[in-house]
Amino acid sequence: MKRIRITPPAGINAAVQLPSSKSICNRVLILNALAKGNNDIQNLSDCDDTQVMTDALRNMPDIIDIKAAGTAMRFLTAYLAVTEGTHIITGTTRMQQRPIKVLVDALNALGASIRYTTREGYPPLNITGQTLTKNTISLPGDISSQYISALLMIGPELKGGLQLTLTGDIISRPYINLTLELMKEFGAQAEWISDNQLAVSPKSYVPRSYFIESDWSAASYWYEITALSGQASVRLPGLFRNSFQGDAKVAELFTRLGVSTAFHEDSVVLKKQGTPLPRLEYNFVDQPDLAQTFVVTCAMMDIPFRFSGLQSLKIKETDRMYALITEMRKLGFVLTEESGAVLSWNGQRCNPEPSPAVDTYEDHRMAMAFAPAAIRLKELRINNPEVVSKSYPHYWEDLGKAGFFITEE
Repeated sequence: MKRIRITPPAGINAAVQLPSSKSICNRVLILNALAKGNNDIQNLSDCDDTQVMTDALRNMPDIIDIKAAGTAMRFLTAYLAVTEGTHIITGTTRMQQRPIKVLVDALNALGASIRYTTREGYPPLNITGQTLTKNTISLPGDISSQYISALLMIGPELKGGLQLTLTGDIISRPYINLTLELMKEFGAQAEWISDNQLAVSPKSYVPRSYFIESDWSAASYWYEITALSGQASVRLPGLFRNSFQGDAKVAELFTRLGVSTAFHEDSVVLKKQGTPLPRLEYNFVDQPDLAQTFVVTCAMMDIPFRFSGLQSLKIKETDRMYALITEMRKLGFVLTEESGAVLSWNGQRCNPEPSPAVDTYEDHRMAMAFAPAAIRLKELRINNPEVVSKSYPHYWEDLGKAGFFITEE
């Protein structure tokens, strides 16, 4: 097992080239493929998730192994359902434990030919592409937005388009809106027709070139670093005020923790400025990928919190609720889970481990969210740090350039 030790600098003054948005990359790759485009997609991420998607779409092998890429599993399942040929799509052991029944049932209800090769409800899947003849489907709104986005993106390929109704509470709405906006940029007609209904017309995509902006989710770790530092100034190129990314909310949220964001034409600049709130409460239903960042940040700043809307964390790369509770206890913080959807800390502490090493659970965000805690702890060890390659391959290199001292143990 690989382990690194992180020692922080006295202060931070850095310019960091973030990876491009994984959320946008993976959607644009599918849309470009559906548009049968050979157009230039600029600033594609070199992260694992985007790489497996690129390789699959370029080579279309009989067996497609998407490794640990949940987005690729969901988007490619829908894509393969409307694309000629028969393929098996599979992934890591953990991927084969992540449920996909909701999406498979929806696609089969629309006329797809998908069957499970091993266990009902889970990958691997055997998919034979064909024309889908039905166009009306209803899904619970509290499922992963990636299921919804996967269906929306193939909507123009259906004979009568797609009418999608979401029942109950709708989570991660910004990710659905991101998908709609990108579909429109590729020529589709797709929109909300009521608060819980979406309509996609059977209007073909149009090939186009596309430049992908930087990743606001990756930016969250630099906001965390800024918040935890005594003095910090961080410039992040390629981020824009009017972003379609739901995690752009991080800029407003971190003002509550004393970090300001100055928007410039082609970048943002983060500075430690202002007084943090004494307590933070927030519903992360629209930004679940930011939860780990804020759990670690608030605890390190000694700010009690109550974060709700976290129900999707249990089906991510790992059970993130369990992982956060377990690893924060190593650092001396006792977190409480409620109803599988709320995580809170009321200030309760326990004895920290003398030289804690954070386990990463094959989850890139565990590594990236915990690493900045070294600023307050003076040093921190991270196990299996290579997991960052899933979304931010140069994370450790960027920390090094910003003055962090990182050594292998």
